[in-house]
Amino acid sequence: MNPRVITLTANADHSLTLVFNNGETKRFDMRPYLGYTAFAPLQNIGFFQLARADHGTVAWPQDIDFDPDTLYLDSQSISDERAA
Repeated sequence: MNPRVITLTANADHSLTLVFNNGETKRFDMRPYLGYTAFAPLQNIGFFQLARADHGTVAWPQDIDFDPDTLYLDSQSISDERAA
């Protein structure tokens, strides 16, 4: 099982800064997903910024959430605290 999200920041550029339970901080770009019907409400930046960490993943109102493995595997590393 891949690491899970413990805290996050929803950024104004439709990216998420994610902190995982293994100490890594990564950035995930949501823009490629905004064209999908399930994620269409996230095009509104105000709604997008309602993101919260929920059971190891990212969730929004209206029962919108994202696969936690995709969040980890497809995000860009910002820092890896284990290497420090």
